[in-house]
Amino acid sequence: MKTKYKTSLKDLNSFGVECFSSNFNIINNEKEIIDFIASNNDPESIILGGGSNILFKNDIDKPILKIEIKGIEIINETAERVLISVGAGEVWDDLVNWSLSNNYGGLENLSLIPGNVGSAPIQNIGAYGVELKDVFESCRAISIETGLLRIFNTNECNFSYRSSVFKEGFKNKYIITNVVFRLSKLNHLINYSYEPLKFDLKKNNILSPTINDISKSVIKIRSSKLPDPKEIGNCGSFFKNPIINDLNFKKLLKKDKDMPFFKVSKNKNKIPAAWLIQQCGFKGLKEGNTGTHDKHALIIINHGNASGVEIFNFSQKIKNKVLKIFNILLEEEVNIIDN
Repeated sequence: MKTKYKTSLKDLNSFGVECFSSNFNIINNEKEIIDFIASNNDPESIILGGGSNILFKNDIDKPILKIEIKGIEIINETAERVLISVGAGEVWDDLVNWSLSNNYGGLENLSLIPGNVGSAPIQNIGAYGVELKDVFESCRAISIETGLLRIFNTNECNFSYRSSVFKEGFKNKYIITNVVFRLSKLNHLINYSYEPLKFDLKKNNILSPTINDISKSVIKIRSSKLPDPKEIGNCGSFFKNPIINDLNFKKLLKKDKDMPFFKVSKNKNKIPAAWLIQQCGFKGLKEGNTGTHDKHALIIINHGNASGVEIFNFSQKIKNKVLKIFNILLEEEVNIIDN
């Protein structure tokens, strides 16, 4: 483990917010985590992966553990399935590309999602009709309080829309060190139910898409409407798409019959947060050093010199306006860190 003091976090968060850590620790294996917990015993330590889903509001005095545990290994396989064990510090999109190069199916719809593997179960990342839970087998995690190792299976993770037990009951309680995925080797389940994906494949006359076709199409769609964090500081979708019950949904539909929605169950509907924000006049709006992207209202961006507080305050202005107009309280997808 390597410890640094007065460390800039600007290049370690995709918002590109300048702030400093007074206790920054680089972790390369599980033993270093256990040793750190034994010697520090600080339950408020901040776990940092790829920094793609985090907003630092100010300088951080709490210990930061930057997880750099690497490795991709096949641990079991049959003629049709393969189990792979992946270190939490691996870059997510590198894993997707590795799986495609080996013709392993299951991750192709999740191409180009920023961040590291260890953060994926926490967020239950998802895109274009697929969620992490669909390919998840188990994960190894260490209790920040006791230093004890625990293995979580799918049921124990309590996955839900963009959430898991690690964002709810066990928030900031465990450090994920390794994730096991269940991927296909034959008879891949090709999912192109998501309308933009279906449209792009049809436009290119791809009638029987492969997993590589799906990945290429996903990358094209994402790149066309989502800004590259290397060029414009952002964390992708700042808010979750709200899920509302039928009663409230029908009230909203009476006000705007063209409101887009996705049926998620018999009595619940998902409303695109980007549409709500756009209706409130925020799409492409610039305010000081921050604002929303001109192609996607759900993405809050850093125009170059925004502070964490500035971005946070702008996000709350959006949240309050949506609540006032639609009576829907948006929930942050981004993890807000306040010292």
